Parts: sequence; structure tokens; C-alpha cells
Amino acid sequence: MTSRNLTHTAPSRRTVVKAAAVSAVAASALVPGAATAVASTSAPAFLHGVASGDPLPDGILLWTRVTPSPDAVPGSGAGADTEVRWEVAEDRDFTRTVARGAVTASAETDHTVKVDVRGLRPATAYWFRFTAGAAGAETVSPTGRTRTTPGYDDATQGVRFGVVSCANWEAGHFAAYRHLAARGDLDAVLHLGDYIYEYGSGSYPKTDEVLRPHEPRHEIVTLADYRLRHATYKSDPHLRALHAAHPVIAIWDDHEFADDTWSGGADNHTPGAEGDWADRVAAAKRAYFEWMPVRTSAEGTVYRRLRYGKLADLHLLDLRSFRSRQASVGSGAVDDPERTITGRAQLDWLKAGLASSDATWRLVGTSVMISPVAFGSLPAHLLGPVAELLGLPTGGLAVNVDQWDGYTDDRRELLTHLRERGVRNTVFLTGDIHMAWANDVPVTAATYPLSPSAATEFVVTSVTSDNLDDILKVPANTASAVATAALRAANRHVHWIDMDHHGYGVLDVTSERSQMDYFVLSDRTDPDATTAWTRSYRTLSGTQKVERVYTPVR
Repeated sequence: MTSRNLTHTAPSRRTVVKAAAVSAVAASALVPGAATAVASTSAPAFLHGVASGDPLPDGILLWTRVTPSPDAVPGSGAGADTEVRWEVAEDRDFTRTVARGAVTASAETDHTVKVDVRGLRPATAYWFRFTAGAAGAETVSPTGRTRTTPGYDDATQGVRFGVVSCANWEAGHFAAYRHLAARGDLDAVLHLGDYIYEYGSGSYPKTDEVLRPHEPRHEIVTLADYRLRHATYKSDPHLRALHAAHPVIAIWDDHEFADDTWSGGADNHTPGAEGDWADRVAAAKRAYFEWMPVRTSAEGTVYRRLRYGKLADLHLLDLRSFRSRQASVGSGAVDDPERTITGRAQLDWLKAGLASSDATWRLVGTSVMISPVAFGSLPAHLLGPVAELLGLPTGGLAVNVDQWDGYTDDRRELLTHLRERGVRNTVFLTGDIHMAWANDVPVTAATYPLSPSAATEFVVTSVTSDNLDDILKVPANTASAVATAALRAANRHVHWIDMDHHGYGVLDVTSERSQMDYFVLSDRTDPDATTAWTRSYRTLSGTQKVERVYTPVR
């Protein structure tokens, strides 16, 4: 795939054909009422769609969930063992099948199915589907489309990712996913965390006006709870369309477990009343690996590395499983070298991978922002709302202790490593804070730009979760104008902040630059919301700095 500005250049035949194919997949996943109609029968049903993820040059992970009978609802433990057959083909009509097999879905894994298919060709699009039921009366799943990565040592002209984070079911519809599903030019979609939210209905944010209530209605704590919550999210037609159209590469953040998760607990977990934390986190991880197209690592975590030829290595982090408890705001403990956000093994793994990479770009998927941010310059009337947005004490804030700012020794070690080893072209891709940012990542923020930048960072806004105008219930670009001006004045490495909108990013990578195009939705509460490009920023190879671009790649 080559980079081009489609405002001036007609799309190639390959792009048109690919877009038409992906649009057909997305449309098939958006058919209303089909799942409900099938669910009322005794035949096996595929009510939660199909998905693929973690692409490799020779393989892809396929996923689905079969409902063998009406009583086998997610988390129930009910339902008979069911044979599920799968097939992969080079065409949508499955006339050129290249792989097939069968697996048994059982209540032990909540009737979810994961198949790690190998023996495929690099940089190739494939179609896949599942079937279940007796011969002559089979139920066929929706058809999905996926794509393998280039060979590890292959020269690659370009790679393009959709980038998303923070999708609260109760706060809006997932129209952002629909727009990404309809794009025919993506190699994969990166989901940077908060794929689900754990709170009980109406609890986050606290409201009596819920757009669509969570299931179960209470806060999720048990394995059955987490399974049902994942199933609820995958009942959304826009999310099913996204998974059917593109491979998804996902990491978790805190809400897949509980708000402000750390290695030994979470702010939103009450020992005793909500059971033992170890039991809760084990249930959350088990349900996550059952319901997500993510390969289970030997360590039971999600940090891992994927590669797109010699163009880009993608390092994916787990910043919840190993971190020390968040420091108290203003305590000074943020600089304690004994505290960690990554854990020793993961930080060493990341440093080694970044230094040894022979790819042009080193992309790092991180669930929380690594760029330092000083908040003390905010006007007093905005300290509370911004603190609420960031999940911090509303009495005021000097630093977001849930981000890398709360673990400065790990950040110092990593950035020093990049500088001392001459590691260039490191780009952090971030979610979590329901705002979009474009940042340089300075070695010493206080003296920037006199001191160097070690990397750059693109932060994407939320799919639906509240941002500043939602919290204050004011029009966009009112209160945020004051807040962003204050933050940029105090943080010279920050090029842009959008505190108001919901949407997604599209990251386009070539040997010359990495560019993030930011797109916003017209209305998060409207399932038919439109989307519009709003801003673009890029990092030119070798610069370690962000600059604005005035047209999107596409």
C-alpha cells in the first residue's frame, strides 16, 4: 500500500476493490434483527459475530462464539459441547479454500472458539467463516475478512492502522467502529484499552439517564459477570462490523478489570465486599482471553511484539499487571525508583526490543500517556472537571499519577536508553484519557525545547467515554479553549489537544514519516453519526518531533 493524498489523486483499482470488499463485510455484520431471530430457535447460532487478530506473516488468530441452544447465554455455564468448523479462503465465495478444521466449543470456555491458523501467505487478504450444526441443517456464521502481515524481512511501502480507545457502552453508540469497518485501506485496528467498562449501570459517569444499560446491571466481579459484559459489547452491530472487516490488535487498560488497576488491587475494588482481588483479576483475564482475538501469552499478559516487514515493529504493553500502586497526589512518591509501571521484566524486554530493532519505525502501544504534563497552570474552576476526567482527586492536581507521570523513574530509564543507544523513530500510540494529543516526548520537560526530544506520541480520544464538554455539559470549544491554552503554555512539547470530541485515529506509516489523522464523530449518542477529519500530525523520520499537516493521507 502506498501513501497518497486522495484529494488530488484518484484511488487505485486495488483500493477500490478492497474498499468494496470490506464494505460488504461491514454491511453483512450490521444486518438488524438477524441475531435475535436465530437466537429464538434451538439451532446453534453465532450471535456475537466473528473476529481475527494478532496477524503474523504466515498466520492469523480467528475467533467466534457459538450459542448451541437458547439457554446457553454467556456466563451461564449452560449448553452442550458443540463442534464448530472453520475455513479460510482467498475469496469471499470460498471457492479457493486454503485451510479448514474443526474445534469443540464448550461451557469451559463460555462456548468461545479461538483458532490459530498457520501456513498462510504474507501480506495477503483472506476470508473466514464458521459453521455448526448437523449436516444439512448447518448454521453459518457471518463472513469475516482479515490480512496477514508482510514477511519479517520484506520491504514494505506502507502500513495503515485504525486506532481507538475507551468505548463506554452506556455513554454512546459505537459509530466510530462502523466508520473504521467501512474503510478498505486498513491493515489492522489497534485497540489501546478500555474495550469494556466494569461499572454498574448508571455509575460511570454517575447518571440517571443511561443511553443503553449495561448487562449485567451491577458492577462486574465474577467470571460470569465479565463474560456477560464482553458478550453485551459484542452484541453491538458496529463493533461486530469492525471485527468482521479488519484484524484487531488489542491491549487492555484498567476498565477491563476495575478503575485504576494496579498489580495488587484497584481504586474501584473493595476487598471483602467484592471478594479477593486475585480472584477478580483472574476472572477478568480469563474472560478477556476467551472473548478477544488475542493470543494468550505464557505469562498470562498482553505485552507482545508484532512486525510489519522492515518498516515497523509494534511493541504492545501491559501497564496494569505489574505496576506499583498509584502514588498519592503531591506525595513525592512519583519519583521513587522502587516504584514501577511496567515491572522489571517488561521494561527490559521493551528496551531490548527497541534497541535491537532493524525496522525503520518502532511503534509502542501504551494504554496511558508517557509524555509529561504539568496541570498546575489550569484555572481553578477547571481543576475539578479535568481531575474528574482523568479520574483524580477533584481538589486539584499537579500530576496524573495513573500515567507515566506517576512512575518517573521507569520513564527516565526508558528515555535515557533511547538517547544513549541512538534509538530513533520511536512513536508512542496512546489512549485512556478521552482526549486527543500530539506530543514530543522530551528528555527534560522543564528545559524543552532546549533539551532534546527522545520520541513522539499520538494520543487518540475516546470512542464514547466522557470528555470535558460532556462532564461540564457545555458546548464544545468553550471551557476547553481555556484549558488547552493553559496546558499548552505550561507544556511546550504539546502541539495540540482536543478535549471535546469523540472519534478515532488513522495512523499511516511510510519510510519517510508516521502520520496520525484524527477523525471526530458528529454525535456519540447517534448510531448513524457521521465522521469528519479534524487534524493531522506527523513525525518525519529521524526528527523525533511532531509537526502539523494540513491534509489527511486519505
